[in-house]
Amino acid sequence: IVAFFIYLTRLMWPMMAIGWVVNLYQRGSASLDRLNTIMNTPPEITVSSTPRHAEQIRGEVEFRHLQFAYDGAPVLRDITLHVPAGSTVGIVGMTGAGKTTLVSLLSRMYPVGRGMLFVDGVDINDWHPTALRAQIGCAPQEPFLFSDTIAGNIAFGTETVDDSRVREAAEIAALHKDISTFPSKYETIVGERGITLSGGQKQRVAIARALLIEPAILVLDDVTSAVDTHTEEEINNAFAALQHRRTTFIISHRVSSVKEADIIIYLEQGRIVERGNHDELMRRDGLYATLYRQQLLQQELQAQR
Repeated sequence: IVAFFIYLTRLMWPMMAIGWVVNLYQRGSASLDRLNTIMNTPPEITVSSTPRHAEQIRGEVEFRHLQFAYDGAPVLRDITLHVPAGSTVGIVGMTGAGKTTLVSLLSRMYPVGRGMLFVDGVDINDWHPTALRAQIGCAPQEPFLFSDTIAGNIAFGTETVDDSRVREAAEIAALHKDISTFPSKYETIVGERGITLSGGQKQRVAIARALLIEPAILVLDDVTSAVDTHTEEEINNAFAALQHRRTTFIISHRVSSVKEADIIIYLEQGRIVERGNHDELMRRDGLYATLYRQQLLQQELQAQR
């Protein structure tokens, strides 16, 4: 009887382990099915049989009567816009106007609908996606950060990079002063999805990451929404000295971020309803001017508190 109970005791852990392994297998199998669904999904964009490659592009962009829809719902309507290389374009408008969709088409995240889109005079469908994306730097509104050092997150996507270049990118993004206050400086681990950083710091890491690859086309998607006006001014001043080197698209709900742009467009329900520079749009006294005055009044009221 004693031997029986000893054997029974020894069997308890293997029996529990079998249940744990079966559960682990079932969870892994379900995860693998989801991964296979993603991996086996055919891409929406097609690659030309003779795609264009270029080590460097000038950054000239032209939208010609472009239209785009998500699942049949129109998002962009008859967009026509020519952007010379080295120009800065400010894009403003209400939420859902199609601002992010417009710039997402540049990197071929979606197939172009009706109309045409050209980069350096070449139909975007003739560019190889990899070659094109290597020339485009994008700082999204909600950046994805890894559980790595700040330097590692800034340098993500580049094979080899000097520490001096990482620091230079951080200085332009008005992030270096914040990093200097951390105990481990650039070697500080930011945690999963950058949990130890504030929203504004995450956005500035994304800006530095986009700048580090020295792209011909730079896309900034509302990247100053979580920073204060003083930091925003620092970033804008740093960009002013660099923007002539590349074509820049700035999406922002703050007019102060785009007022120095060469071209400003106001999107409403997927259409360009106003275009021009800041002075021209203010003289027109339309939607842009109204938005600018509203935001200026808000800043004055906040300053008085």
